[in-house]
Amino acid sequence: MSVLNTVLPQHEAGLLVTARLWPLLAARMQRMTMDGAPLGAHLARLQPADAAWRQGPPAETTGRLLLATHHALTTPPGEPLPIKPHVSPTAARSRSTTAPTAPTGSQAPSEPAVPAHRQQAVPAKSTSRHRA
Repeated sequence: MSVLNTVLPQHEAGLLVTARLWPLLAARMQRMTMDGAPLGAHLARLQPADAAWRQGPPAETTGRLLLATHHALTTPPGEPLPIKPHVSPTAARSRSTTAPTAPTGSQAPSEPAVPAHRQQAVPAKSTSRHRA
């Protein structure tokens, strides 16, 4: 916590400490300190006034700060922090509400589909000739 207070202003350090994921970050910081890693050098990358986590809506500041702190602790001190999180195109397509679900090249049905609540139940066709 003392290293965090030297790197971030009190308000921003408070946002980080009161976040739900703070215990995970604190445990990582403690492990890095025990391993002899330069914790101050890792966290110093959060300090610039033009850091990417400072850009965006104020309501999302805590989330951006948590993500930036995670990246600062998991990347070597010489590497820059990622500007934004990596998004898998496949995962984004699978969760998209606007992406077409039919494969490209196929035609849309000519008649609108009947909603499930309006479909009539039909008994299953029996394969045997005798009733049991």
